[in-house]
Amino acid sequence: MTIRLLIVDDDPLVRAGLALMLGGADDIEIVGEAADGSEVAASAAAGHADVVLMDIRMPGVDGLTATERLRAVPGAPEVIVLTTFHADEQVVRALRAGAAGFVLKDTPPADIVTAVRRVAAGDPVLSPAVTRQLMSRVAGAAPDDRAARARARLAQLAEREREVAVAVGRGGSNARIGAELYMSVPTVKAHVSRILARLGLNNRVQIALLVHDAGFLDGDGDVG
Repeated sequence: MTIRLLIVDDDPLVRAGLALMLGGADDIEIVGEAADGSEVAASAAAGHADVVLMDIRMPGVDGLTATERLRAVPGAPEVIVLTTFHADEQVVRALRAGAAGFVLKDTPPADIVTAVRRVAAGDPVLSPAVTRQLMSRVAGAAPDDRAARARARLAQLAEREREVAVAVGRGGSNARIGAELYMSVPTVKAHVSRILARLGLNNRVQIALLVHDAGFLDGDGDVG
């Protein structure tokens, strides 16, 4: 499978460097470049992009806004956010909007290639455990209204699905969740798929964010 990649960054030298680096992979095809978030939707559609590598800070329409607009469209390509900061509120907001993860601009080339491949295969770049650490560093406790909305959404799930959702939020792998909840790995996967579909989420990272917002990771919420 060839991964069609769109590169978005306002710096032409950065775009050229990323295109040279990523275009050298046998399974990645650079289908376009954009210098501003306002160009992303059209460029992604024109190139039938599978993955967008998105700079989060641009002088026009920034990467956060572009991610929110792009991911709101059915069948949108996956998004990996490019940033210079390990912990940033904008990164968390991008994850809430449906980005599959983020990579730092000084990440080794081979790791960026791996990230693109993982996202194209449907796997988030960040594990829920890393996401939880990120949230604790930059987001703090969720406001009461956000917590109430999160709990209302999770209340749509069956009890067993909520248990799986909380386990995902704690960073558990499918194997670990299965061992903790006494179910097979295929059953865990099936529960995760139902959670994503029922709540309209994109990936496990968003499950972790929702569980965090509900307060279920710190023992201040009732999952039952």
